[in-house]
Amino acid sequence: MSGERGFAGNSGRSLDEGSRAAPLLQVRGLTKRYGARLGCGDVAFDLWPGEVMGIVGESGSGKSTLLNCLAGHLAPDAGQVIFATRDRGPVDTVTLPEPERRMLGRTDWAFVHQNPRDGLRMAVTAGGNVGERLMAVGARNYGAIRTSALDWLGRVEIAADRIDDRPTAFSGGMQQRLQIARNLVTGPRLVFMDEPTGGLDVSVQARLLDLLRGLVRRMGLSAIIVTHDLAVVRLLADRLMVMKDGQVVESGLTDQVLDDPQHAYTQLLVSSVLQV
Repeated sequence: MSGERGFAGNSGRSLDEGSRAAPLLQVRGLTKRYGARLGCGDVAFDLWPGEVMGIVGESGSGKSTLLNCLAGHLAPDAGQVIFATRDRGPVDTVTLPEPERRMLGRTDWAFVHQNPRDGLRMAVTAGGNVGERLMAVGARNYGAIRTSALDWLGRVEIAADRIDDRPTAFSGGMQQRLQIARNLVTGPRLVFMDEPTGGLDVSVQARLLDLLRGLVRRMGLSAIIVTHDLAVVRLLADRLMVMKDGQVVESGLTDQVLDDPQHAYTQLLVSSVLQV
């Protein structure tokens, strides 16, 4: 992997210390092609428990293709995505039967879409949206489900008296916060985020980022965040991968990569932000 540099993780551990622990996710040789065009090529990295990885690059760089391959939404042409499950240990999710992959997506994994409408049931109430994910993993007690929904609406700063409102009555920022509550209510250990602040006003972005940072740290979540916004990864990500034309051209600690970029493309990305 070009431009790869060592990392300490969000707890400040050294690589030697980290090597004695087991990664939550191990990605090896992940490749996806669209005919002659490379979506992502031979991507490899480890993600540690409690670590947040940012993936940046301009449109067409391959970052969304990579995220969707990691999350099981796209079938890669080659490679492994090995996840440390709670009950079976490491499994390659690429070869996992579809029913098991779907269950993983309801329990240990979560996916936050850029457009919250893609991750919500717009005709179902706010409480119903949160409760549906609990019911998908076996919850049946209405009172307990509603109590959990109220708790999570509060955690994402949605007033309790909005529990029976439909998402169509919410602002874009509230819809995104509701999508986050729906995803996190089952206590996942790994969250995939695709441009989670995209399309929101600057003030709404700031509030959402502050909320995300607090939830990630308090819950000890691991996360992989795709964004074109370097300010987002600066705030949220421990490590950073930079993609261009389907390839990872540089990776390392977020501040290290952004403050001292080594690859010409990363330098261009950073300088373009500074010139705005």
